[in-house]
Amino acid sequence: MDLVFSSTTELAAAIRDRRISAVEALDAHLAQIDRHNRAINAVVTLDREGARQRAEKADEAQARGDALGPLHGVPFTLKDTHETLGMKATVGFPPFADYIAREDSPIVARLKAAGGVLVGKTNVATMLG
Repeated sequence: MDLVFSSTTELAAAIRDRRISAVEALDAHLAQIDRHNRAINAVVTLDREGARQRAEKADEAQARGDALGPLHGVPFTLKDTHETLGMKATVGFPPFADYIAREDSPIVARLKAAGGVLVGKTNVATMLG
């Protein structure tokens, strides 16, 4: 199974069925980011430590037989347009370069509640292009 190019549905099923762990899925995605991000600048905010903690929490819940939701342990990124608690949300607007969100937007809250493992934020064009 190619963890980087698998669909969300495939990753969620593999984690749920214990064919892979959330940490393994995260590590594959972090390795891909490490390989390519310097050249393409796709990920502008990377929460490596927080993502690892969330993936470990997902694996611990899996070991106890608990589930965090349909995205249990699946790593994901968001465009830098979404407010995410404690992370930059520049929306591609230079004056917002240092803006740190004080809460999660509804979509971020739902993705987290579904068990997704937030890895970071991805680039948007200046002033949304």
